[in-house]
Amino acid sequence: MALTFALDPQVDGTLRDGITELWTDVSNAGGAVGFVPPVSADDIRPELAKHLAAAAEGRTRLLVGRDEGGAVAATAFLSLNTHRLMEHWLWLYTVMVHPRHQGKGYGRDLMDAAAEAARGTAGIEAIRLTCRGGTGLDRFYASCGYKEVGRVPDAIRVADGDDRDEIVMLLPLG
Repeated sequence: MALTFALDPQVDGTLRDGITELWTDVSNAGGAVGFVPPVSADDIRPELAKHLAAAAEGRTRLLVGRDEGGAVAATAFLSLNTHRLMEHWLWLYTVMVHPRHQGKGYGRDLMDAAAEAARGTAGIEAIRLTCRGGTGLDRFYASCGYKEVGRVPDAIRVADGDDRDEIVMLLPLG
């Protein structure tokens, strides 16, 4: 069954808790979403609060995918640029699909929904994202139409002695 997506949903305690649980579970499953396992909900909440504050201020848009039971199964944040020379593209951050839904095509569905949301945002011509090297995410994003446009060697320190490249990818929406 497909996910049901909502852009800029009303954020309440249930949604906040659902995203916190999703982010915690994705992180603890090894997902490259800003944390290294093990993490708890208490570790996630301050970062989520920053994302939601940016959404409340109109600087970021929240995309939520819910499964057939209504649980938060996927999210992505589309962050608008405020620099006047870069307002024609946005950043895609914190792209997550719950580990229990891996392999169902929901990641591609989320990426398609994010591209559609970006196309519906006035003046946006492209999406940029970064991903952690060594995870295979760059191949997944490439399969969704993104092109690698840059790489910063050893920019992400996962652990002592485990530095990863930051890979910059772009999806033109034209």
